[in-house]
Amino acid sequence: MTTVPSFDLPLWADAMVATLLVIGALTTLLGAFGLARFSQFYLRVHAPTKATTLGVGGVLIASAIWFGVRGETLLPRELLITVFVFLTAPVSAHLLIKAALHLARPQDGSPPT
Repeated sequence: MTTVPSFDLPLWADAMVATLLVIGALTTLLGAFGLARFSQFYLRVHAPTKATTLGVGGVLIASAIWFGVRGETLLPRELLITVFVFLTAPVSAHLLIKAALHLARPQDGSPPT
C-alpha cells in the first residue's frame, strides 16, 4: 500500500486557491449557460468566449499559486496555457462573427438587416 505525501499550504494560500477555483468554475459555468440560453448567434458566441477565458484565467492563477507556494519551480505550462487561451479564444470568436456577417450580407452589397 502506497501513501500519498501530504502538502500543507498556509491558510492564506488555501483560501486564495479555493476562491480562485470557485470563481473560475462559476464564471465558466456562466459562459456555458450563456451558450445554451441565448437565442442569437452573436450573443451565443460572445458569452462563452468572454466567460470561459476569464474562468480559465482564474484556474490558471490558482494553479500558479499552488505550485509557487509549495516551493516547486513554476513550469511554463501555466504561462503557455494562458497565452494560448487568451490569444485563440478572442481570435476564433472574431473569425466566427466575421464569417456569420459575411454569410448574412445580401448579394447586392447593402448592409445586413
